[in-house]
Amino acid sequence: MILPKVRDPRFVTVRRGGTLTDPDHHLLALWAASCAEHVLDLFESARPEDPRPREAIEHARAWVRGEVTMTQARAAGGHAMGAARDLTGAPRHAAYAAGQAGAVAHVAAHELGAAAYAIKAARAAAPGGEGDAAGRLECQWQRDQLPEAIRELVLDDQRWRNDICWSVFDC
Repeated sequence: MILPKVRDPRFVTVRRGGTLTDPDHHLLALWAASCAEHVLDLFESARPEDPRPREAIEHARAWVRGEVTMTQARAAGGHAMGAARDLTGAPRHAAYAAGQAGAVAHVAAHELGAAAYAIKAARAAAPGGEGDAAGRLECQWQRDQLPEAIRELVLDDQRWRNDICWSVFDC
């Protein structure tokens, strides 16, 4: 579970009664796509013939450009999560990261799911005993990618939801 029971209005679009603007929603989707893409090779090395996670990342970016609908991006995210179901470890987490990235078009708060699953993928791919260090490096890489316009919003979200996101944001 990566979504809180009570929705943060900062991640609800203005047209739905929240405070999230479209430009910031787009930045969240692009950041989530970058987080997922950073670990995508962990999935693709296990399942090179399965395009679903890559397609979810591409749909997230296409949604930002106005080339696909929210429904199409969300569906691509669901298909990526389907690609994860019979896997374990790093490939599974990488596919879930891509699925979460695709879902950001529908619910902006999935941005943290993409980041958290990417960190879990990095941890799982690390050699024995190095998982925590690999997770911290991935977390720091993600933070370095944050656009200034959404930086404080995402960092605050990480602090607020760290416990329900497997405490992966302690970096």
